[in-house]
Amino acid sequence: MLPGAALSLCLVLGTAASYGGEGEVAEPEAYRIDEYRSPVPKTLKGARVIGADEAEVLIKDGKTVFVDVFPRAPKPPNLPEGTVWRDPTHMTIDGAHWLPNVGYGVLSADFEVYFKSRLAELTGNDQTRPVVFFCLKDCWMSWNAGKRALSLGYTNVIWFPEGTDAWQQAGFDLVKATPVP
Repeated sequence: MLPGAALSLCLVLGTAASYGGEGEVAEPEAYRIDEYRSPVPKTLKGARVIGADEAEVLIKDGKTVFVDVFPRAPKPPNLPEGTVWRDPTHMTIDGAHWLPNVGYGVLSADFEVYFKSRLAELTGNDQTRPVVFFCLKDCWMSWNAGKRALSLGYTNVIWFPEGTDAWQQAGFDLVKATPVP
């Protein structure tokens, strides 16, 4: 085999291994730890997947907890002394709870505790209560957070993979988010 042909074959096989079929992203066994803004699978094993119309029904019923996992921008470390830092505005679904930075593939011990304790608080310690995880379209953070909730024993995990992008596209409004302390 020619060297160029071998490289081409490796690239094709490597690409095919990361997809579940024609253009479909395969669901990985572990958390996604990089390239968070890239195509996501159509499924999250153990969770139900919904679109904007079903999300609207669930948010209106008031029984389902909506968790936005969009990351919070860090304060730049090299700001000149005396510079005022203002967090960028994040917009979310009205009634959702913003738990920033809990969708990374690897969480610090502090963020593990934050995720577990806030999720328990938001669900009233009821691991059967429906919880919707979302972020933006093609964002692995909501997939990771849903997978993490399943690993903690939550049994009614719902994933809204297109998140606020689909919400707005469906004609629904967003509101300014405040992180859950």
